[in-house]
Amino acid sequence: MSAYEDPYLIISSDCHAGLPTEQYRPYLDSRFHRAFDEFLGRRDARREEATRLGIRNEAFAEKWFHDHEEGLKGGWDPAQRVKELDGDGVAAEVVFPDADAVDSQTAAPFGVGLGLSGDQDPELGMAGAQAHNRWLAEFVARNPERHCGVALLPVTAEPAKVVAEIHRAKESGLGALMIPSMWVDKAPYHDRRYDPVWAAAAETGMPVVTHSGAAPRHEYGDHLGIYVSEVTWWPARPLWFLLWSGVFERHPGLRFGVAESGCWWLPNQLWFMDRLYLGAHGGKKLSPFAELKRPPSEYLDRQVFVCATNTKRRELAQRYEIGVDNILWGSDFPHPEGTWPDTRAWLARTFHDIPVAETRRMLGLAAAEVFGFDTGKLAPIARRIGPTPAELGQSPDQASVEASWARSREVGRHWLTDNDFPVLGVSS
Repeated sequence: MSAYEDPYLIISSDCHAGLPTEQYRPYLDSRFHRAFDEFLGRRDARREEATRLGIRNEAFAEKWFHDHEEGLKGGWDPAQRVKELDGDGVAAEVVFPDADAVDSQTAAPFGVGLGLSGDQDPELGMAGAQAHNRWLAEFVARNPERHCGVALLPVTAEPAKVVAEIHRAKESGLGALMIPSMWVDKAPYHDRRYDPVWAAAAETGMPVVTHSGAAPRHEYGDHLGIYVSEVTWWPARPLWFLLWSGVFERHPGLRFGVAESGCWWLPNQLWFMDRLYLGAHGGKKLSPFAELKRPPSEYLDRQVFVCATNTKRRELAQRYEIGVDNILWGSDFPHPEGTWPDTRAWLARTFHDIPVAETRRMLGLAAAEVFGFDTGKLAPIARRIGPTPAELGQSPDQASVEASWARSREVGRHWLTDNDFPVLGVSS
């Protein structure tokens, strides 16, 4: 079989799952049941208030759940989940928690899903996270070769307890760790108190990830445009806290990713950081960046990745600056802003003129390396359900460019020696 005929092994780096909230009770330590009942009561009150004020788009929510009622059960039902993955041509997935919004039916206890924040009550936060992690371990165990479960990790809690939860989550079969995007009034991530946490993550081989969702929404009021204009920066912000404080230098085995925040912001940010480190005029008055032993782009290539959900054409045009191996595609199942249930058509519209070798990296092979998927076990599944390059509208000539993705190292970081960076790739 030629490269042109060989189906893609697709891994979504950003999917979601969670029990209907009330059903988390058996997974929660009994001493927290009363607090859980109070949490449910407050949630229901918020939902009613949001509907009354028109904040919640009731018509959209009802239509979405009505039109996709069976498929949405895949958010917590393992058998339905596999059907939905197969239908989308997705061989495997990275499974984050679900949202904590007022219209979410599957929020984790105490609001520690995608809204996990550094200022949550330490006891309740850890209890809610452990309840979700226990359930998620059972969920992924039904088809372990196809799921990498992301454990919730309230990292601003007491470090010994956080490290213990890392090892417990690993032993239960989970494969990655989601930390809060915001530490609020707790120690920022450059603080050395977190070093045991980063060390444990590296030791267990569990990538650390932030995810879009949390933001200081009390500042935005009802102005959704303000929220969506800023929400990317909160999960991205820990990246430069870890990088400039030397975390990646001290813990070379640590992998760090930013999920569902796109990657459009990364080329200019990376260019700016490299120029500072390499002694650009604007950085001469600053510190010598003694915590770093190499340019920021080298740490990015070695340890950082972006779960670039619903990747845009403009972002693919910047793939040589970002690094093809650093872009991990995601479907965002089962959220309406993602590509499900029309992923195959979306892939054809988006990747039709991208070289096949590069497409294979971004759609699955890079994620397999980051999250530890066994591609041998996934290969038969991919052959059965994966779309071929022909189905995406890619030409045989594109399939023959087997080493083209290596250009990200040869020309994409043109700025290291030249003030003009190249214009490469596809149109926006």
